[in-house]
Amino acid sequence: MSDDPKSRPAATVVVARPAAASPCGLEVLLLRRSDVGAFAGMWVFPGGRVDTSDHGATDLERAASAAVREAREEVGLDVAPESLVTWSHWTPPTVAPVRFTTWFFVAPWSGQDVAIDNHEIVDHRWIAPHDALRAGLPMAPPTIVTLHEIHEAGDPDTVWKGPAAPPAYVTRPSRTSDGTAVLLWNGDAGYESGDADAVGARNRLVMPDGLGGPTWSYVRQL
Repeated sequence: MSDDPKSRPAATVVVARPAAASPCGLEVLLLRRSDVGAFAGMWVFPGGRVDTSDHGATDLERAASAAVREAREEVGLDVAPESLVTWSHWTPPTVAPVRFTTWFFVAPWSGQDVAIDNHEIVDHRWIAPHDALRAGLPMAPPTIVTLHEIHEAGDPDTVWKGPAAPPAYVTRPSRTSDGTAVLLWNGDAGYESGDADAVGARNRLVMPDGLGGPTWSYVRQL
């Protein structure tokens, strides 16, 4: 979805399992990355860049292959390719120092134990999306929005059905008149103009404490 030669194709897979106590009936696997390298110290879903070894005739097919491979390499989980639900596609802002254009997938847990390497990945947890959002964990914007979407789906059947048209998030950074940093996405009243104070619909991440802060909040009122 992006022909920017400086961006790198990547894939992420949200592994989910039934959880009766979760408001949406599911809990997801989150991994904590080590304090060095890309996304240092953040809680993420399994994923990584698309390699030349990842097969497929299209970008989406190659990303699906990468998602299956990354789940196996990062946490020792086998994800059936046919179980992948295409969820969304993300393009970061051009000012980002490291840019990955990323397909997000959702897939059911295979029942295997999670095995982390304690090197790139130093911790993991199964957690309801709602609880993850309330916990104040350091997470990247696509992780936050995806957790919101899965929570708002309301039930596992809706999640496994997936969106009829997976949304494409092309991120536009801006600031409100009081200096609050925001990330804008398609449908927000300020998206086309870059004016974060524009009155109207909202599809944005509000970041009052800057990069990586625990008080980030996703606002969608379309």
